[in-house]
Amino acid sequence: MDRRNFTKFALSGLAFSLLSDSVGRAALPTTSGLNGPIPPATPGPASLARKPYAALLDRARAALDQHSAAFTLRDRVALADFNAPSRELRFHIVDLIGGQTSSYLVAHGRGSDPEHSGWLHSFSNEPNSLASSSGAFRTGEIYEGQHGRAMRLAGLDPQNNNAEPRAIVIHGADYVSEDHIATWGKCGRSEGCFAVARHMLPQLLGLLGPGRMVYANKLDGIVT
Repeated sequence: MDRRNFTKFALSGLAFSLLSDSVGRAALPTTSGLNGPIPPATPGPASLARKPYAALLDRARAALDQHSAAFTLRDRVALADFNAPSRELRFHIVDLIGGQTSSYLVAHGRGSDPEHSGWLHSFSNEPNSLASSSGAFRTGEIYEGQHGRAMRLAGLDPQNNNAEPRAIVIHGADYVSEDHIATWGKCGRSEGCFAVARHMLPQLLGLLGPGRMVYANKLDGIVT
């Protein structure tokens, strides 16, 4: 399938059923309507317990329950696993019902990695820190901004509640790509946003949509 047709399917969420297991093979689950009951966060298939991000997913499930009133949809969550370096697929959209996972490259903030090592070293919620923040975020509207198409995020925890005034969003960036990694051995850095590969952004936004949770953390060394 060429990129144009892939993007067409991705925007509708159907790309999830056309990809290999590494980026999410299986049909999308049915979700509750806006006025219907919200299902509880369930443990999901046993296969998720064997994933390297299993501990982070447990944290995300707990956050989903803690902030249950904030979420319209609880069928999928996104995890930014900052235990991994930026050269790895470390942004995972997890289907909590069927157990499928779609994984992507994602950058961290330059303030979180001032030496540009490719590893996140610290979090910050401070304005002008240019750092990534940890915790639970709620996805919001999709809009056209300075980076092109992007999705707004609202921080729900004390350590990320400045996400909106800091304009922390999900957007595409040229410095997040396989080609960039082949040249530099790592992705570039954002100013705190979840920057992903431009050609994967339509699929990612199609799978997330407004009203779901993005959970970011690093459980090895920095626990917040």
